[in-house]
Amino acid sequence: MSLRPPRLTSRTEAGTAYDALQQEMLQESASALGRLGRALEAALAAIEAFDAGRGADTDRRRLVRQAGTALWHLVVQREACGLRSGAQLYRDYRVPQEVINAMGMEPPADRR
Repeated sequence: MSLRPPRLTSRTEAGTAYDALQQEMLQESASALGRLGRALEAALAAIEAFDAGRGADTDRRRLVRQAGTALWHLVVQREACGLRSGAQLYRDYRVPQEVINAMGMEPPADRR
């Protein structure tokens, strides 16, 4: 069994293969942005639920740190895609300042 890539016979085939790979990479980047955006929305919703008295028996600071981590992941992925406007992202997702301040902080490990 050979691990070599298939041999392309023309420059056009090479361009087509490259274009297909580029398209697949763009689709995966878009998919990752969507997943990370939904994760941030869920983390922000958990904070809102806690503040509204509907939250489970959870530490609010932990929820804020988890949202900060989710925000960090989304910001890093956006920057990898060439999207640099963090201020617009914060407005679009209505990210509270305390979550922005916690961006990139890992939540504490569960103590069970």
